[in-house]
Amino acid sequence: MTAARAAVNLDHAFGALAHPVRRRILEATIRKGRGVTELTEEFDISLAAVSKHVKVLERAGLVSREILGRDHVIRARVEELRAARDWIARQTLFWERAMARLKADLEGRP
Repeated sequence: MTAARAAVNLDHAFGALAHPVRRRILEATIRKGRGVTELTEEFDISLAAVSKHVKVLERAGLVSREILGRDHVIRARVEELRAARDWIARQTLFWERAMARLKADLEGRP
């Protein structure tokens, strides 16, 4: 995967995770697949709203959908979160080091 493609995927992932309902859907489907109807009842929002949020998560590659009869089972694709986790880890390391250097400079230490 090219760096540009990875950046686009990361943008989609963070965009999808920007909404609290989508984060809750992702969390609810990590351990086991959940039906869209089940998610509707759990979150007390309309079927249309759950479907909209699931589609955003699907486009970002964060969930998969399996059609079983009349129900659509949603499962989190945890492996797709690795890129976001790795990006956050790199940023955390960068800023921790930068703050340590700033602290040393302010305290007059090399």
